Amino acid sequence: MNDQSTIPKFGKHIPEYQGTLRSHMVEIPKVISSCGGIRIFGRLIKSLVFSTDIAIIRNINADAVVAVYPFTPQPIISNALIMSSDIPVLCGVGGGTTTGSRVVHLASSAEFQGAMGVVLNAPTPNTTIRKVRDVIDIPIVITVVGSGDDDITGRFEAGATILNVSAAAKTPWIVEKIKSAHPTAAVIATGGPDDKTIVDTINAGADAITWTPPTTGEIFKTLMNKYRGTEL
Repeated sequence: MNDQSTIPKFGKHIPEYQGTLRSHMVEIPKVISSCGGIRIFGRLIKSLVFSTDIAIIRNINADAVVAVYPFTPQPIISNALIMSSDIPVLCGVGGGTTTGSRVVHLASSAEFQGAMGVVLNAPTPNTTIRKVRDVIDIPIVITVVGSGDDDITGRFEAGATILNVSAAAKTPWIVEKIKSAHPTAAVIATGGPDDKTIVDTINAGADAITWTPPTTGEIFKTLMNKYRGTEL
């Protein structure tokens, strides 16, 4: 018989403090907290902000950062993001336009700089994944953008740790297909534009959700409109 005193009571009120200066920080959709999460080095990751904007990263309540950008990865950029962030960073290290040994060197550099993991683009061949795995000990996240027929087994056998599904409207369908074939696979997925699409992605089996925040320009527009409506 269980000792009732050792059973935690759920649904308790969670005290919250925001302060005055940070009261308009960017908050991820609360529904993301309903996913199971992925535990990396003891830290539970449920929400990942898709951004390389340090100002956004320093003012958001996500669990981690996915720092991928459409240029050749540069160690100076990953170093700036890792040093400035107060949450773990998963760094993009190429695999598409940037290939071969350069990807391996970038991954090794990211690990030494303190990245929690590295993100490889969808075109990355399994041979490159194996070479990256040979030199780093942090998670390798491989992006999936196709029809769901990708060689998922081959990805894991090559050394990938986590799948990152980014397939626009087809994301929930692909996540469900992957989870049906690989129930224990760790899957990060893009949540889409609203709570409904996020819920659909979580229900499909996503363990963690990436979310794209508004730009600083969009946030400034809202703030400036507020200022213009106030007499100084």
